[in-house]
Amino acid sequence: MTQEHETAYRRLPADPGAIELKEIFTPTAAEVTFIRSITDQPHRRFTAMLQLKTAQYLGRFAPIAATPERIVRHVAETLGFRRSFRLDDLDAYDRSRTRDRHVTAIREYLKLRRLGDRGRAALTVVAREAARTRHYLADIINVMLEELIRHSYELPAFALLDAMAGKAREDIHETFFTQIDDSLSAASKATIADLLTVSPGMTSSGWQALKREPRKPGNKEVRHYLAHVQRLRTLADSLPPVDIPIAKLKFFRDWARAKDAAELAEYHPAKRHALAVIFIRSQYNKTLDDAAELYIRLLQNLENVAQKNLMTYQAEHMKRTDALVAQLKEILQAYQLDGTSDQRIDAIEGTMDRAVPLIPADCNEHLAYAGQHFIPFLERPYAAQRALLLNCLTIMQLRSTSSDDNTGRLLEVLAYCRDVRRDSIPLSELGLSWPEDFTWLSAAWRKEVLIKNGTAAPVLVRRRFFELAVLFHIKDELKSGDLFVPGANKFDDYRETLVDDATFAEELPLYGEATGLAIEPEQFVQDLRQAMRDRCESVNRRFPANADASFVDGRLILRKPQRPEVSRDIALLDAKLLERMEPTTITDVLQDVATWTGMEQHFKPLAGSEAQVDNLLYRVVTTVFCYGCNLGPTQTARSLRDLSRKQAGWLNLKYVTDEVLERATKDIINVYNRYELPGYWGSGQSASADGTKWSMYEQNTLSQYHLRYGGYGGIGYYHVSDKYIALLSRFIACGTYEAIYILDVLQNDSDIQPKTIHGDTQAQSFPVFALAYLLGIDLMPRIRNLRDLSFSRPDAGTAYPHLHPLFGEGVIDWDLIQTHLPDMQRVAVSIKTGKITASTILRRLGTASRKNKLYFAFRELGRVIRTMFLLRYIDSAEIRQMITAATNKSEEFNNFAQWAFFGGQGIIAENLRHEQEKVIGYNHLVANMVILHNVEHMTRAIGELQVEGHVITPEVLAGLSPYRTAHINRFGDYTVDLTRAVTPHNASQRLLTPRLVESADDSVTPVEA
Repeated sequence: MTQEHETAYRRLPADPGAIELKEIFTPTAAEVTFIRSITDQPHRRFTAMLQLKTAQYLGRFAPIAATPERIVRHVAETLGFRRSFRLDDLDAYDRSRTRDRHVTAIREYLKLRRLGDRGRAALTVVAREAARTRHYLADIINVMLEELIRHSYELPAFALLDAMAGKAREDIHETFFTQIDDSLSAASKATIADLLTVSPGMTSSGWQALKREPRKPGNKEVRHYLAHVQRLRTLADSLPPVDIPIAKLKFFRDWARAKDAAELAEYHPAKRHALAVIFIRSQYNKTLDDAAELYIRLLQNLENVAQKNLMTYQAEHMKRTDALVAQLKEILQAYQLDGTSDQRIDAIEGTMDRAVPLIPADCNEHLAYAGQHFIPFLERPYAAQRALLLNCLTIMQLRSTSSDDNTGRLLEVLAYCRDVRRDSIPLSELGLSWPEDFTWLSAAWRKEVLIKNGTAAPVLVRRRFFELAVLFHIKDELKSGDLFVPGANKFDDYRETLVDDATFAEELPLYGEATGLAIEPEQFVQDLRQAMRDRCESVNRRFPANADASFVDGRLILRKPQRPEVSRDIALLDAKLLERMEPTTITDVLQDVATWTGMEQHFKPLAGSEAQVDNLLYRVVTTVFCYGCNLGPTQTARSLRDLSRKQAGWLNLKYVTDEVLERATKDIINVYNRYELPGYWGSGQSASADGTKWSMYEQNTLSQYHLRYGGYGGIGYYHVSDKYIALLSRFIACGTYEAIYILDVLQNDSDIQPKTIHGDTQAQSFPVFALAYLLGIDLMPRIRNLRDLSFSRPDAGTAYPHLHPLFGEGVIDWDLIQTHLPDMQRVAVSIKTGKITASTILRRLGTASRKNKLYFAFRELGRVIRTMFLLRYIDSAEIRQMITAATNKSEEFNNFAQWAFFGGQGIIAENLRHEQEKVIGYNHLVANMVILHNVEHMTRAIGELQVEGHVITPEVLAGLSPYRTAHINRFGDYTVDLTRAVTPHNASQRLLTPRLVESADDSVTPVEA
């Protein structure tokens, strides 16, 4: 059964503070008058008032005998009663007919409606509608509670709400299952039955084969995986489409994935068939993304190999380059000799120590490979990858998002070339014309692709280079969103997920109110343009007085701020805390925090709502320890008594999804945020984002070699609050542009909601600045190489003499922004309403597009916002220091998270991508649990020091950090002893802030702790 504390179903606070008592449980004059109208007896006035005040808070009528003593005493004293009321008095009232009369009168006074049959029928509809998109009973109950309160219904017993929510969910699930089952043919049902059996000569079922993941993408593996994708396509095409809400699809997918063939076969036919269909189609959609990612990665690898070969070639021919430079020097020296022209020519001829025809040939060869011209080196490695790349294209069945179907024609030509082996092909044979069909081809590619054959216009193409040019062009359009993969998840047409016209019109005013931005394009541009003018003029005016910025030889120089020194008082307090932090073990830390937060409430079987294991708290703590500290099931079973390897991994498989870990992490953040101490480190209004490399084995597609860090792995990407705790985590591939994910902080729904986001230089681009502005987020990244960035002017011809070197010739195209603002607003509204994530759209806007007008509009708006930010960055040393401090917190968290990930040599051993993502989620959870544990014990220790007479100031507290590890033993004998007494946490303990206490005369007085 769902517990009341998991929902918004109110309970009376066991130990309310003075503020709560005053604001919630103090009778008003009108309420006193009402109570006197329904009873003359003084002691009945008290019990009736207690019934009224508790009903106001709870939304229902509860027995007053269960009311906490502080509330009883407060209500009695505010009514003038000085004698105490015994529990027997309250219990007698609860059983009396007088209470029934009072409840009737109070219900009428509060305008509460009895639920009744009609109300229950309406509530059933609400529960069923909520169950269509929600799985957790607590979430369904919260929707029911919201509806009951909105219509002024008296809340029924919690058990009734829980039963109604459970039945609604079960009914909706059965409706979905029946709907899918009825659409299946007999042949499809037989196919599903075959998948659940092990064929003769096979070691595993077809169901297990569906769960195959791509491994290290060698030629053989890619061939086999693409064949697997093709089999999945054939299977998926034989099944009907599934029309149920996305949230339920994800839940059913996770449910099906957690079951093996034998477990799935035990379900009744409709459920078995429906889960199988959903999983098959989901796996097919995922493999389409895999095919697109493989295609992009194969081409990136080709480019890397070509670049490496170019560098090798240039190194090998360095001597020839040196000889050409020496030859040029001798020629110039000979030319500069005094004498006649004939004498100089003779001197030049004397420098020629090689045959003259060889020198131009050497020059031409050098120029052909000068700079980064790697294209000639693509031809050789392409031969081995050609069939794989063309197979990827066949599987993806790409479609264009625009009316320009030039790429579609190129795909047809590429298909024609597949069976051609000639080195060159006439344009006429390909059905292409010069130049209209080659506007997409860059100058560097044209040099290798086109053959003129002595004519003014090209008449032939070099087949291999033409194919390569088309393949790279398709890769760019796939990344920019100009092409999409029908049916995929990440690479499908993003426009289909944006809000429709009706929703956009309804949500736009609310969006404008929330962001504070004008929603009319003309007014938006007018406001922004004036703001940019004001910023440029004010920074230009103040620049001569800016002691931290100057121009040297036309280049901007920003003086680095001095690193703040740790004061003696901070160092002293830090040392005293180290002495007082009691030694503990990592497992005790996890057990304490799990107990404080009731973490086990989130761990329930995917196929039900009630836990099916004994000692759930023990299993939760050991599972979080197993995966969050990276010991793995085998080592965890060796290290913990009474736990087998199967048990160590079972809960993760059957109970845990990304959503479960996110809910548990959210609880940690919310409890942490109630402490006073983190408030000295930050306001919670800002966060920083940064990635750190996690080592992995090569046997999966996410693992890539990271040039900056070295070694194979993936990137853990975290949003860390200015209060030091991590709000969000993601696991992305090496080489992914991290800025794509910086605005996903909007998916964080904890009590800490930052409005300013910091990051390093990789956390920004024009589209990211633009989208952040439209979402009401102040993006303030750390900027390296600022002197190389070009600033844009708000108006042509406007001069800023003190900042002249910063501004190029670029002027903002305000008409472009105004024209496409509604399209950009639609994207922002879609993100705000949860229809699409910021990373989904930024993945498309992160690559330049010739066709996508939305890209150009976002880029232009981004030029405005980035210029305005850079001017602030130059103008204020305090802002630069703030950004540096914020990004330092991210780096410190990265180190702290890796400290907690001490098992398995710090290498993620999982090869399944969803399990890799869960490992990062587990580690994020563990790191936050340790941070919360540290803050609780730091708060206790500081309180003890204050009692002993130590003076603690806000400045000293602000210099502390919760990233403390010296007192925690990560190694040795691990135990999770549920009989050990866990000291309750006290998030309400005050350190320096004023708190309210009751004085003897019942007045409320602020005092210093």
